[in-house]
Amino acid sequence: MELLECKQICKEFDNKKILKNINLKIPRGKIIGLLGKNGTGKSTFIKLINDLLTPSSGEILINGEKPGVKSKEIIAYLPERTYLDKEMTIKEAIKYFEEFYKNFNSKKALKLLVDLSLDINTKISKMSKGMQEKLQLILVMSREAELYILDEPLGGVDPATRDYILDTILSNFVDGSSVIISTHLISDIERILDEVIFMDKGEIILMSSADELRNKENSSIDEVFRRYFKC
Repeated sequence: MELLECKQICKEFDNKKILKNINLKIPRGKIIGLLGKNGTGKSTFIKLINDLLTPSSGEILINGEKPGVKSKEIIAYLPERTYLDKEMTIKEAIKYFEEFYKNFNSKKALKLLVDLSLDINTKISKMSKGMQEKLQLILVMSREAELYILDEPLGGVDPATRDYILDTILSNFVDGSSVIISTHLISDIERILDEVIFMDKGEIILMSSADELRNKENSSIDEVFRRYFKC
């Protein structure tokens, strides 16, 4: 059974098609780049998987079941925007995740906080946007989930920290789980990708193994992306 399967997924808003006939299967044990320009439907697709939106037609299956309570238990989702209660301290945020998610590993979270030089007693409202994004990533990657979905995980992070975060993703997701990363920073993440999905105008226009695509095009994934989406 595939970890994630989408069958003929369409999504409309005000009679405008945002997603058109999305068909894909996500196996276990893969890191997948979901790549496309702004407004191509990536975030809508991610919200459908997380049961934050409902498809207009088609079917999404996670471990063979439709999105719901069970899928939320096994999916760790990092949204693009900060969602944490700004009045919390980091310590309180960790306690909240620990109580809310049975699969949250607080020891892992505390180690990652030390590695990224975040003080557990700091109030979230006193943290920069980049620091808040680091904290959110730590909280998400400290869950022992089956599917991690990261929407722009490097957006507000300085270049010096990006490699550490990518290595954190590589070393902290559970064996047999998969990671979907939506990002514009392709050159930064492509070294960790197993597979890539290109989306344009609400459709999947390319799905490939990362290595096969590089060999076929004799180029980096970033260069291939730039050719596909050249203005």
